Amino acid sequence: MERPDNRSYKLRGARATPAQEAAYVRLWDVYGIVPDGVLNLKDYFPNEKRIIMEIGTGMGEATAQIVKEDPQTGFLAIEVHKPGIGALMNMAAKNESTNLRIIEEDAHMVLHHWIADDSLDAIHLFFPDPWPKNPHKKRRIVQNPFLELIAPKIKAGGYIHVATDWVEYATWIAGVFEKSPLFSGGVIDRPTFRPISKFEGQGLKKGHLVNDFRFFKN
Repeated sequence: MERPDNRSYKLRGARATPAQEAAYVRLWDVYGIVPDGVLNLKDYFPNEKRIIMEIGTGMGEATAQIVKEDPQTGFLAIEVHKPGIGALMNMAAKNESTNLRIIEEDAHMVLHHWIADDSLDAIHLFFPDPWPKNPHKKRRIVQNPFLELIAPKIKAGGYIHVATDWVEYATWIAGVFEKSPLFSGGVIDRPTFRPISKFEGQGLKKGHLVNDFRFFKN
């Protein structure tokens, strides 16, 4: 299966540490999913009350904390960066979290091929790549085709939560959703469940303004 040419992410150059590599190998059978068709997510989260997809987990520290603090929710993490996957697995195992599964693939591919309609209670999209240069803005994940892709996957009354520390991207996000008949919502206060990751903390020290959005499926 070919990846899309117009990726909405950049593969980072850093190699996995020995600990991350070891965690990836040791824990993939515990947390990893390799889909071969449309997934029945309840098979992976039989006891959880709701299921949230998190697109892009970075190095996983924020995700691991969210997963730990909300054991009644099943979290399906989508990530393409192997060091981040290994780090997340390692932290989840140390936390003894059983409510996490990970797919190593582009989110568009996952949503299009393997996620059933009306199977997600929510989607988390925290600090997606802002692609700040004008020629690259077409690579931003928040575009109308993305909204059209996720809307059928979210249950009635469900939502997507987006956070960004790039002010111009926040304006872009608000504009894309405002023009869509599929979602309603806007800026919200930073929720207490979302911890400040190392990445976000670095941005805050530089004076970055973080915007949180929540858009509910119409």
